Amino acid sequence: MNVPLTRQPHLHSAADMKELAARLQLEVEGEVLFDKVSRGRYATDASIYQIEPVGVLIPKSIDDVRAALSLCRQLGIPVLARGGGTSQCGQTVGAALVIDNSKYLNHIGDLDLDAMTVTVEPGTVLDHLNTWLKPHGVWFPVDVSTAAQCTLGGMTGNNSCGSRSIAYGNMVHNVHSIDALLSDGTEAIFGDKTQMRNPSPRITELVSRLYAIAEREREQIEIRVPSVMRRVGGYNLDIFHPQSPRPYTSDGGVNLAHMLVGSEGTLAYSKKITLKLAPLPANKTLGVVNFPTFYQAMDLTRHIVKLDPCAVELVDRTMIELARSNPAFKPVIDQALIGAPEAILLVEFAGESKAEQLRKLAELVELMGDLGLAGSVVEMSDVASQKALWEVRKAGLNIMMSMRGDGKPVSFIEDCAVPLEHLAEYTSKLTEVFQRHGTRGTWYAHASVGTLHVRPILDMRAGGAEKMRAIAQEASEMVRQYKGAFSGEHGDGLVRSEWVSWQFGPRLTKAFEEIKDIFDPDGLMNPGKIVRCGRMDDKSLFRYAPGYKTISFKPALDWSVWNVSNDPSTGTTTPPGTGGDPTHGFAKAVDMCNNNGHCRKFDAGTMCPSYRITRDEQHLTRGRANTLRLALSGQLGPDAFTSDEMRATLDLCVSCKGCKRDCPTGVDMAKMKVEFLYQWQGKYGLKLKDKLIATLPRWAPWAARFPFLFNLRDTLPGAAALSERYLGFSAKRSLPTWRDDTFLKQASATDAQTANVVLFVDTFNNYFESENAIAAYKVLQAAGYRVHIAGPSSTDANPKRPLCCGRTYLSAGMVDQAKQEARRVVEALQPFVSHGIPVVGLEPSCLLTLRDEFLVMGLGDDAQLVARNAFLFEEFLAHEHEAGRLNLKLGPLPEKRALLHGHCHQKAFDAVKPIQQVLALIPDLTTELIESSCCGMAGSFGYEANHYEASMQMAELSLLPAIRKAEPDTLLIADGTSCRHQISHGIGHGESNSHAVHVACVLARALV
Repeated sequence: MNVPLTRQPHLHSAADMKELAARLQLEVEGEVLFDKVSRGRYATDASIYQIEPVGVLIPKSIDDVRAALSLCRQLGIPVLARGGGTSQCGQTVGAALVIDNSKYLNHIGDLDLDAMTVTVEPGTVLDHLNTWLKPHGVWFPVDVSTAAQCTLGGMTGNNSCGSRSIAYGNMVHNVHSIDALLSDGTEAIFGDKTQMRNPSPRITELVSRLYAIAEREREQIEIRVPSVMRRVGGYNLDIFHPQSPRPYTSDGGVNLAHMLVGSEGTLAYSKKITLKLAPLPANKTLGVVNFPTFYQAMDLTRHIVKLDPCAVELVDRTMIELARSNPAFKPVIDQALIGAPEAILLVEFAGESKAEQLRKLAELVELMGDLGLAGSVVEMSDVASQKALWEVRKAGLNIMMSMRGDGKPVSFIEDCAVPLEHLAEYTSKLTEVFQRHGTRGTWYAHASVGTLHVRPILDMRAGGAEKMRAIAQEASEMVRQYKGAFSGEHGDGLVRSEWVSWQFGPRLTKAFEEIKDIFDPDGLMNPGKIVRCGRMDDKSLFRYAPGYKTISFKPALDWSVWNVSNDPSTGTTTPPGTGGDPTHGFAKAVDMCNNNGHCRKFDAGTMCPSYRITRDEQHLTRGRANTLRLALSGQLGPDAFTSDEMRATLDLCVSCKGCKRDCPTGVDMAKMKVEFLYQWQGKYGLKLKDKLIATLPRWAPWAARFPFLFNLRDTLPGAAALSERYLGFSAKRSLPTWRDDTFLKQASATDAQTANVVLFVDTFNNYFESENAIAAYKVLQAAGYRVHIAGPSSTDANPKRPLCCGRTYLSAGMVDQAKQEARRVVEALQPFVSHGIPVVGLEPSCLLTLRDEFLVMGLGDDAQLVARNAFLFEEFLAHEHEAGRLNLKLGPLPEKRALLHGHCHQKAFDAVKPIQQVLALIPDLTTELIESSCCGMAGSFGYEANHYEASMQMAELSLLPAIRKAEPDTLLIADGTSCRHQISHGIGHGESNSHAVHVACVLARALV
């Protein structure tokens, strides 16, 4: 039977929940979310746990937070502050009112360059802060791998560390002060003595009691607190009597803000955080040391750190191979390798002098030679190569989680810290522990400070909990032996709070409980973390609790590739059995989302455009995956998979496929949406608008015969308004213009028997923009290719109707009809591709369907053959040029600069670079890529009245502003039909830079 979403004893009644929701609606400006689906989306973080919250508040101001704390205090309901929800130990899940700071409470202010400090609100994202600081020549140096999505409030609560902590320290070393709000409504600034002048009686008493506890337990602090830099367990009582090799303050005094750092929101709510800044390093060099054995990498780290690097980061063989399996990461990781190393260390040097950093890099090379590993260092001094490799390292966790199967790497001993002299022995013995329990671990992260992230591969649905505890117990014994810290970076949360008493002993544990009571006497601030906690292996709190199973349904697409099993001891996967799928493969594809929140990033990349404009968890790849998982497992009630709530969750997904590429675990939400739409339309049918769009390829020949009639919508006054009212097409948007001079109507082609290239012309470039197909045909001929134009086979039931990839049908969930079109295409192209003749297409969303959805439609080996031989126009030319076969004579154009916007599907398939490569063949033309997400049109999405505003907001994120800044004579290039339409509409017809063209037209103009 399916398990209920809530698996924790209620700390509140349904009446209290209802009252809290009603009163919040009256008293706050922010968003109040108490429906079951919203609460489900906030029931998980990046850990193995799941607890349904009481409700969710997304505050617009600190006043909202004050009101919420007051109401929760009156009703006895716990409170849990949350940022990006990326915690790996379960810190941000609980049966409480979740306060999501990330949407609105993210302002940056009070930059003081003399004091080298900046003040931020708790929802500020680290990368946003550093981007804001960069023009001032400073940065906040606690550079965690989740910098693109984690918030400073979360980092403060967790005492985050980052790759360069050996040089800059942890969060606790870089927080200047915290303006905090206690659960009883008391407000105070926590900092050093100068910042805590004239405290209230409540704060005076609190401080006095803290000092008394610290003095009383001085001996226990000296005995029990590990003297390693990476220690984030318990409360930071040792700020009074420091044990860390790095001082907490420069003057040796006590800063009480550091008591709140690492407290995981259990003591107070951080209204504002004042951070210490550091000068941006002017120069960096990177040495990648390749090791033949993992043991050597660990053993020699202690020698490498003597060169004073700012980072020494490990990537093991498993991580290397997983990275190489990702097309975005493979070329980056390959350039860092010498042969087939078992591990690599990324050793970075940074400072003002380039010569000094190069000298240190040379010293690293010399040192490795002295240690018997001459020729083991790949030297990287250019910024681009370093940045690319660090991005791979930052994606380490997600790369590791990309393993398919029921067994997943599980975080519970991930960041135990041991002194460097014991690192090699510790990792070797821990590997033996894994083997005894029939599993293995993947290693990466901070070798410089003895904190290595290792996650044993466990199946938490079957026997994983028992193995987790057994491994944790053996690991803890080793950590004690080496005088290390059981929690070195990622905090306590639900998975390690149980081990606080083991680490610190009964007296300090009792002291921690006193500290909790002093700050939070009613126990409302994130209870059950650090003190008074449950067991780490309480299965009732697991995301996959006992009894967890998913529904069966008849799928439209083949999801069996995801329904694999894996061997934890080797990490190898095996295909599913012969028992059929329906469709646990789909469920496992959804489960690939590890909740790490990589989709929340706002830097370069496609993912996730709808989240970028809404900042809502609902419209996020992670939010959608969680909702699907909850629906499939029955936790949202019967028929939730095809419910209105599920439809609303997927409504703003523009099927850009950004997650297919940008998500390191490969969550393909666009394909999942196709499956959902198929199930939805099978149950409820389709609206007339959706049918018109889906079946466009079938009635397009009639529209081309009477284009004046079909164009009346945009030429007859009032027709656009009527189309919005009765069909749902936005009156603000013109529709594509039909024409009778279609490409296929006028084209003549090479006979099939003598052709060496097949041109596949899609519906859009045939009926609306035939000039693109004409240009492509002209360029291919000019290059000497014998071009055959793809058409139906002689056995086709509709020999006069042009071929269609089925994309429009897929967008409406009409998969059966899409399969019919796909079969026609495969049958028509099979004679060519069986002889290795390439198929070339123009529209990314159409051509790339042949390489993607065609492979999950049950079309057999011929579909695989078509996919391997299908290329976008620019991909084909770039490939031919690289092979030395392209004979294309091009001359200069009047325009000397071009702006290029990549279609989302091109980005997803790494097909933007070929456009740049072929444009580079035009003399004197400089091409700049617009760093943008989806243009917002996304096929029919931008034409729909209910999506028009969202469409334009997506375009205004970066695409349209970049075009407006361009000089009037700049050439605009966009291969996507919808992208070109959006640019024309967004900039304005007749304005300079309002007309974008396909790359084929650019090359045709440049022919000589």
